[in-house]
Amino acid sequence: MHPRAEEFARRAAEEHGFEVDVHEFPEGTKTAADAAAAVGCDVAQIASGIVLSAGDGLVVVVTSGANRVDEAKVAELVGVDAAAVSMGDADEIKATLGWSIGGVPPFCHEADVPVFMDETLSGHEEVWAAAGTPEAVFPIAPDRLAALSGATVADVAE
Repeated sequence: MHPRAEEFARRAAEEHGFEVDVHEFPEGTKTAADAAAAVGCDVAQIASGIVLSAGDGLVVVVTSGANRVDEAKVAELVGVDAAAVSMGDADEIKATLGWSIGGVPPFCHEADVPVFMDETLSGHEEVWAAAGTPEAVFPIAPDRLAALSGATVADVAE
């Protein structure tokens, strides 16, 4: 297992008592479509971690791979002007969350940042989220994902 995926699994166990079932795909799971093809599930079951810059900080939005994040809705949720929301900077994401783009898990971040979960993920028994690298994912029930990440379940989709 990749050292970063191992680190995520270790932290999830230590911090949350959650045993992560990491699945690694050398071909990569960088896009929701790639992840769904690798896992063998519907693209709507991919819980993509999108990190946005919103005002003075970062926000993690865990959205269904079938949806695009509506930045104006996220702005409203965090109480900033829509113009203040944009895609996060890769270096800032790594420095703040401790994870690189493409592998940001929904929990076990270095900093306490707001997490929002796409309400449409709740319609599935199981979803698949990033496990610390662009090649690693893990299955989890949406309600467990929301609980472990401290996410606010909301309408964040376009």
